[in-house]
Amino acid sequence: MKTKAAIENSFKETEIGLIPEDWQVKEFEECIGKERISRDIKIPQGKYKKVGRYPIVDQGANFIAGYTDDKSKLYSGCLPVIVFGDHTRIFKFINFSFSLGADGTKLIQPKDFLNPKYFYYYLCSLTIESKGYNRHYKYLKEKIIAFPEKPEQQKISFILSKIQQAIEQQEKIIETTRELKKSLMNKLFTEGLHSEEQKETEIGLMPKSWRIVKLGDNDIVEVIMGQSPPSSTYNTMKEGIPFFQGKAEFGDIYPKAKKYCSKPNRIANEGDILLSVRAPVGDVNLSSFICCIGRGLAAIRCKDKLNNYFLFNYLLQSKSKIASLGDGSTFKAIGKTVVKNIRFPLPERKKQDEITNIFSNIDKKLSQAESKKQTLQALFRTMLNQLMTGKVRVKDLDFEVKENV
Repeated sequence: MKTKAAIENSFKETEIGLIPEDWQVKEFEECIGKERISRDIKIPQGKYKKVGRYPIVDQGANFIAGYTDDKSKLYSGCLPVIVFGDHTRIFKFINFSFSLGADGTKLIQPKDFLNPKYFYYYLCSLTIESKGYNRHYKYLKEKIIAFPEKPEQQKISFILSKIQQAIEQQEKIIETTRELKKSLMNKLFTEGLHSEEQKETEIGLMPKSWRIVKLGDNDIVEVIMGQSPPSSTYNTMKEGIPFFQGKAEFGDIYPKAKKYCSKPNRIANEGDILLSVRAPVGDVNLSSFICCIGRGLAAIRCKDKLNNYFLFNYLLQSKSKIASLGDGSTFKAIGKTVVKNIRFPLPERKKQDEITNIFSNIDKKLSQAESKKQTLQALFRTMLNQLMTGKVRVKDLDFEVKENV
């Protein structure tokens, strides 16, 4: 006969694989209540407000999708509740008064033998294969739920919640830092470093001592328009140099190249500014390495009078203005003439460098916060897997957890 300790440290085979001997398994529908939600309280997306008294939760990626002032649309059932995106497969744990988006939302209320937050995390650990924009709740109903006794569920929820809170803290730091940089960019490009006297120009206010130049001024900057080489020169064997066709491939942060080119005809050097010239027009990035650029990109190469990071940040701030220059019925694009005619402010090199140092320090803080966030996200994924399969047990850890965790 097995002792209690032996049972707690042994595993049994189930329809979902090995789980601890002292855990139970139940079908999904055995774990939830049968609460029905009236269609009348659901709010169509077209009626969302940007501000309001009550948050709206729907199946989208944003935790809060919008707001409403209509109290009659508030969910009146038990809290907390789990919102499931029938099309998106996104789960959201809701423990506050809210209104529900109309499209593709399901509300899930676990039964009393399950800690609501544990059940939410367990659902997040499930793999639900995407079936496109079809409904996925029928696949969720096929799942099996494994769970320990409720005190251990609460401890698991507590640990995962703490990691999630740390991730959210980094997200707030990132958001605040981005807003700070945005504000500083506006101030520094219009007032300079010492709030000197300003002048009105065709590109807006700027310090009186600065001048306006164009990307086509060859003594300051060189523009290289991308041109795709013959498809026969592409490969995935890393022969030649990385090839990027446009914004869709290089993104906001340089990824590993998917294609290489053995005979490139348009090359961007490391440190060149890459400007997206085909939809979406206006996105910019700094080239991290030498690469071949296709028709969707232009490389902007700064000469000695111009700090590339100064220009990069100005173009970053001017993204919407550059996008408005796009022309075309099928997709928006800008040609070399338009690119070379883009104007920007130019202070003396010393001031450029000082402003660049300010942006650089902010970007370092952003990078550190992003790195911490990614580390915490990896930790969360690992712990979610380990805790929800019983490979890591926390039942005997001595810490207090609130009942509603």
